[in-house]
Amino acid sequence: MSKPSLRLRRVPTQGWGSTPGIAPLLPLLLLLLPLQAGANCPCQDPALCQPIRKHPNFEVFVFDVGGKTWKSYDWSQITTVALFGKYDSELMCYAHAKGARVVLKGDVSLKDIIDPNFRASWIAQQVNLAKTQYMDGINIDIEQEVNYSTPEYDALTALVQETADAFHHEIEGSQVTFDVAWSPKCIDRRCYNYTGIADACDFLFVMSYDEQSQVWSECMAAANAPCNQTLTAYDDYIKMGINPKKLVMGLPWYGYDYTCLTLSEDHVCTIAKVPFRGAPCSDAAGRQVPYKVIMKQVNSSISGILWDENQKSPYYNYKDSAGRFHQVWYDNPKSISLKATYTQTRGLRGIGMWNANCLDYSEDAIAKQQTEEMWKVLKPKL
Repeated sequence: MSKPSLRLRRVPTQGWGSTPGIAPLLPLLLLLLPLQAGANCPCQDPALCQPIRKHPNFEVFVFDVGGKTWKSYDWSQITTVALFGKYDSELMCYAHAKGARVVLKGDVSLKDIIDPNFRASWIAQQVNLAKTQYMDGINIDIEQEVNYSTPEYDALTALVQETADAFHHEIEGSQVTFDVAWSPKCIDRRCYNYTGIADACDFLFVMSYDEQSQVWSECMAAANAPCNQTLTAYDDYIKMGINPKKLVMGLPWYGYDYTCLTLSEDHVCTIAKVPFRGAPCSDAAGRQVPYKVIMKQVNSSISGILWDENQKSPYYNYKDSAGRFHQVWYDNPKSISLKATYTQTRGLRGIGMWNANCLDYSEDAIAKQQTEEMWKVLKPKL
């Protein structure tokens, strides 16, 4: 996970949090939590219910949204699985056997966390849940609007700090991470204290996708994660003073299917005006499509795979049963490799994706090859 200088902080019992008012409350709440009982361990080997303490040099952070496709993941790479679907004790046992962490999803209303007492109660509940499910931390995924001048601005930073303090104290080796937009420039009106949050937690998972959530220029279909725009945003995070070892690059294993109002001969697809958080157009004019669906459709498309050299992204056109033209933008091993190489050359903490369930894990020979290539490209050989 990190060099020795970046190991998780061990918080002394008397030093809880950074916010007055929560200091006396959080330890009391945590004292009320039930202790982990080895007898309740769901794994065949009780040792697998112990938290993972190893810190890998390179993080491969995987989101799982449920089901059993995890059995076919490339576990030779995975270091963390964030469970965004139903809790699966079988997955937890398997992940621990492979030395990978399993972490909770953390989401809460920003209006509520202004109250330090609410924060303390929420954090205690999350620690309790992680302990009873033998998990290794939490991934905080709050994608709500925040303005610099509002109480939520400081409250969010305090929430991350206090959550990290509590987890690190209560679960040895635990990991607390926070999901941020692809750029620190108030994307979707998310004006967070990025440097403060990065300092407070173990690392930021940068969601380098949905980069057309706010379209201020022409309303046309475009790449979900154009390469130059994506990498420039990491430079922006680093210029703010955030250590590259605090940044994990999140990649999209899905694309967007847009219905074209018009489709020109040079493949310009104009789209409906669907505003989002102040912008006149957005990717909400399209729909998200997983990679496995895209791979089944592209060969029967009217264009085959096309490549946009400016955005360094693949796309294709097709016609639906009603005669309407569509354009689909996505990422494949070629486009991902360009971004994955940056994680190595710039020294980022790691890489990951939304989400691992998007691939085809069937026994079909072509699908197996496509799936293997998507996993393999996460770690480029420089």
